[in-house]
Amino acid sequence: MASDLEAKAREAFIDDHFELAIDLYSQAISLNPNSAELFAGRAQANIKLRNFTEAVADANKAIGLDPANAKAYYRKGMACIELEEYATAKTAFETGASLAPGDSRFTDMIKECEQRIAEEAQELSTHIVGKVPDVMIPNNGSPPVDRTREETANFSTKPRYRHEFYQKPEEVVITIFAKGIPADRVVIDFGEQILSATIEVPGEDAYHFQPRLFGKIIPAKCRYVVLSTKIEIRLVKAEAIHWPSLEYSKDVAVQKVIASSSGNQKPTYPTSKPKRVDWDKLEAQVKKEEKDEKLDGDAALNKFFRDIYKDADEDTRRAMSKSFVESNGTVLSTNWKEVGSKKVEGSAPDGMELKKWEI
Repeated sequence: MASDLEAKAREAFIDDHFELAIDLYSQAISLNPNSAELFAGRAQANIKLRNFTEAVADANKAIGLDPANAKAYYRKGMACIELEEYATAKTAFETGASLAPGDSRFTDMIKECEQRIAEEAQELSTHIVGKVPDVMIPNNGSPPVDRTREETANFSTKPRYRHEFYQKPEEVVITIFAKGIPADRVVIDFGEQILSATIEVPGEDAYHFQPRLFGKIIPAKCRYVVLSTKIEIRLVKAEAIHWPSLEYSKDVAVQKVIASSSGNQKPTYPTSKPKRVDWDKLEAQVKKEEKDEKLDGDAALNKFFRDIYKDADEDTRRAMSKSFVESNGTVLSTNWKEVGSKKVEGSAPDGMELKKWEI
């Protein structure tokens, strides 16, 4: 049974039905939880859906079950690159290369990791803190005094989208005020201390927001949501400390630990003037906006099917998966009694003819 589900998952992946592939792999894993190939396959599907933290988790599971699985190391490396964890990615590729010495992909990716590590180091040294010679000429006729001062990079270009943040003891919430941006045009990646947000709109230059964060975060627990008027990003702190600023600065004094004795403590908001804000009300409003957001066309239809699948019982989910796969995506049934005992044939819309591709 697990092998049949694996075969169907591969077919769904080939047909670019990545969410279905993940579901089928998950069903197969529940029947055979010791298969490294199943976890490696689900990792590949997660990468396609840009679920990079989930892909790393699946690849690690596959490696734990089969330390000689070169594919699992390759997929872990690819996911880590997207998360900007270049050192971890390089280690994964190096291990994979030792298991598959004839595969040039590992060699190419190792070189890319080395290049990105070097670029990141150069960028940090150039843009965060740079040593600038400062020659001072006294008025009393004394010889010039040569000093060295530290300056923080100052960018004069006005960002296209305004952003702000507030924080709680355990998380930082960033809001990018970008209105009417489709979800598929937004890419958010989380590193250990780096956030990467990219918005690509046709006909415009891509917007990049890539701050080095004040403190470390837990990438696997971070999340974001694209709404009709904004993008909300939630960063889970690795330590319960107060962030005086969103971005890292060498000049910031010793950090103060946030008291976490009470779970009802209100978050602090960085501002020059005291301002009382009902954060519970604000969070409830955001959740209401997410629930009430209006979608159109394929996005609305996809959300409708996802909601059905999410709230369905096991038989309904099995019926949806089986009917969709066997009918080549033309039939979606929720009745397991109807489709469970027979093969579901494809059904073309009115006025169209269903044909099979000859391979």
